[in-house]
Amino acid sequence: MSMNGFLIGGNAERPVELNLSMGNRHGLIAGATGTGKTVTLQVLAEGFARAGVSVFMADVKGDLSGLALSGKPHPRVDERVQKIGVQNYQQRSYPCVFWDIYGKQGHRVRATISDFGPLLLSSFLELNETQSAVLYAAFNIADDQGLLMLDLKDLQAMLNWMKDERANLEDEYGGMSTTSIAAIQRRLMMLEQQGAEDFFGEPALDLQHLLQVTLDGRGAVNILDATSLIHQPRLYAIFLLWLIAELFENLPEVGDMDRPRLVFFFDEAHLLFNNAPKLLLEKIEQVVRLIRSKGVGIYFISQSPDDIPDTVLGQLGNRVQHALRAFTPKDQAAVKVAAQTFRPNPAFKTEAVISELGIGEALVSVLDPKGAPTIVERTLIVPPESRIGPLTAEERVTIVARSPYKNIYDKLIDRESAYEVLKARALQKQTEDNAAKKDNDWGLRMPDKPASRSSSRKTARSSSRQGVAETLAKSVARSVGSSLGRQIVRGLLGSLLGGRR
Repeated sequence: MSMNGFLIGGNAERPVELNLSMGNRHGLIAGATGTGKTVTLQVLAEGFARAGVSVFMADVKGDLSGLALSGKPHPRVDERVQKIGVQNYQQRSYPCVFWDIYGKQGHRVRATISDFGPLLLSSFLELNETQSAVLYAAFNIADDQGLLMLDLKDLQAMLNWMKDERANLEDEYGGMSTTSIAAIQRRLMMLEQQGAEDFFGEPALDLQHLLQVTLDGRGAVNILDATSLIHQPRLYAIFLLWLIAELFENLPEVGDMDRPRLVFFFDEAHLLFNNAPKLLLEKIEQVVRLIRSKGVGIYFISQSPDDIPDTVLGQLGNRVQHALRAFTPKDQAAVKVAAQTFRPNPAFKTEAVISELGIGEALVSVLDPKGAPTIVERTLIVPPESRIGPLTAEERVTIVARSPYKNIYDKLIDRESAYEVLKARALQKQTEDNAAKKDNDWGLRMPDKPASRSSSRKTARSSSRQGVAETLAKSVARSVGSSLGRQIVRGLLGSLLGGRR
């Protein structure tokens, strides 16, 4: 690796390096299945990590976990190293931290409902315009009421409360039909069944934990296990978009740097853009355009450049294009689009070469130190220094056990939030209603004058009952630590909030 960049590959004429000062100008890795995209992704991750740049990547197939262990000698690796002329090649491991929304293959990753926000949540739930307006109102009301919305049960409780208080809320927050509220609640229940409740809650991910550098100066490689998550493509796409948006909102401006602070690899990038509403696409474009000033580079991985909207594709300065097969008219159109994204090389026809590339071979164009794209080069990708292929289950367990974050994210925190507060309110109201009904059964009515000594004793008894009820509600809420516990509590108390589970 030179002082200003690191080697991606090479050919008979020259090596091809990625300039670190342009690493935050984003990039694209494209190509058909089985052409070598995963290995290229591994090589880029290693290069950035060696330069002290932290990396975050989603591991869709499970193969990227091999970064945590050293590669093994192989004749084909030696042949490729000699052919490219790689200097100081050595097989070694990289400092990896494993993450997993479901908590099975790494540290559990969570976000709160409040942090996620109504725009991403509306897109995630695929709500129509009217339903989205109701969801926005729920967030506004929660803010005005001082209610924390941390997980799905908080949002469900908030929606139930809005149904009960709809007549009192509509003057300030606009119309909220019970039909729209019920539609949102049905979508939330579907999410729970799909396992999304594992994602929403606390402790929320601390972004600084993704920006660590080891004592020997290498950037940490954060690997999100997405082998299960990819089967919920909408959750996968929206989660990664949320993470990018959080980085954009929370990291300080750093301007031009000699290297990025973090590089973010977004595999199966087409999932982010499929069926996304116009407003969300505009936000994605805005974030991609501006986040480089925060020292973050985003690299999209997909089969074809045609999967990426033009407004985003135009911002991806570093390009690695593996082979595309032109079997159908649609395939031929995709090849043409891919060829047009490169600065031409007079030595060959880009469109023709794209279909001829072998495994581990790519067309590469990067940004020079002035930010201009280099002429496209036909390039052999260098072999990774780490293992090609996944870790065994035992190897992964060992590495996760050594992680400094083991005791931070693996235990759920369920502090008092909207769910508990609204339950307590409902129980208090029921207690007061029951006390009033009992008094009326005896033919009594509340005094209009200051209470007598006798009535003071009665009030004290009522307050005592109320205190017991509140204590019971808080005790029950605190006992909700598992999915089954939450279902029991909602079943017992759900009718108090205007609906049953």
